Amino acid sequence: MRAKEDSKHRFGNLYSLLNEANLHSCFSQLNRKAAPGVDAVDWSAFEVNLEENIRQLADDLKGKHYKAKLVRRRYIPKPGGKQRPLGIPVVGDKLVQTAVALILSAIFEQDFLPCSHGYRRGKGPQRAALELSQRLHRGRFRWVFDADIKGFFDNIDHDWLIRMLEQRINDRAFLGLIRKWLKAGILEEDGQVIMPVTGTPQGGVVSAVLANIYLHFVLDLWFEKVVKPRCDGEALLMRFADDYVCCFQYHRDLQKLRGVMDKRLEKFSLALSREKTRVIEFTRFETEKSETFTFLGFEFRWGLSRNNKPLVKMRTAEGKFRLALTAMKEWIKKERCKLGTAAIMEKLRTKLQGHFNYYGVSGNCDMLKSFHHQTCRIVFKWLNRRSQRKSCNWQGFREMLEYYRIPRPKIIGYWN
Repeated sequence: MRAKEDSKHRFGNLYSLLNEANLHSCFSQLNRKAAPGVDAVDWSAFEVNLEENIRQLADDLKGKHYKAKLVRRRYIPKPGGKQRPLGIPVVGDKLVQTAVALILSAIFEQDFLPCSHGYRRGKGPQRAALELSQRLHRGRFRWVFDADIKGFFDNIDHDWLIRMLEQRINDRAFLGLIRKWLKAGILEEDGQVIMPVTGTPQGGVVSAVLANIYLHFVLDLWFEKVVKPRCDGEALLMRFADDYVCCFQYHRDLQKLRGVMDKRLEKFSLALSREKTRVIEFTRFETEKSETFTFLGFEFRWGLSRNNKPLVKMRTAEGKFRLALTAMKEWIKKERCKLGTAAIMEKLRTKLQGHFNYYGVSGNCDMLKSFHHQTCRIVFKWLNRRSQRKSCNWQGFREMLEYYRIPRPKIIGYWN
């Protein structure tokens, strides 16, 4: 592929790839259950006149008449009582964004470094967490810089982002299309329309790829080419989207980073969250005094192996554990009277399997068992509150779990 063969090559004529055939092939990749945008048209409604809708989109793009629609703002709860703002584009914009995201990924995938795990095929948060665990276990690291970028998606500088994209793209129409999405108005829940000056809405299909490209230049390349060569000992960066940790062998190397990190981020309109950024001593040589830290939903701590040797252990972070149980409780309270027992058990199986698929890493068996046990107690309790008569006793409920093949805790994630 040209992008891999020539790291300096700038691609032109990309806009022509946004044709009817490519848009049609991208439609199946959209989330069918996603909430509709400001036009209230969801995936199913768009599909009714799919051919005509895609033809109109392609014609608008070809004739340079395409305009990005308003993005609907929606807020979802975060731990600690805060809310995360999401941006929901209309289906047509999602479709074009999907095609653009595939093109950007194909080009920049060749440039991304191994430390970057966000929104890349074959990688993911669990893989990033497992790799970090192994690197900490095998390396000589002693200090961890657990950092958090404050409001990352809301503060991406548009001009800097376009300059970064221009490193590999030489197509004004293609870049102009991305700028239209960056500048698209946001319809707040109270009806107010905000015209953004910075940022890209979380939830937009192309936003994830753009965010990864932004931090590739801001953090990854800088750490690899500037920070590491100036360190006296081992140094490591592990990043998934805007969540990252830096690990160092020597405290003096960490101090060097802290001395320049603020200026580096400020240059690109970013800043660290002081409340969530910590320096942690984390070393195999003094496991009893090593602290714990959380990364991508896992708590990292030092423990002992069966051979009584130091071992990095991962378990479900307490905050994520409580949040998952709360979500399970809210779901069963809401659905218990709407769905039949078979439908509830089908959804329960899917939810538990998803939890075990992610958190089922070696050393986390106790937390998995606890989550399974408490989830079953929650479901049993609320199934018996569907009416004044009890639906089942514990023996009957256990038989029901077996009949519907509700999964039990299983370790899935190992590092080879």
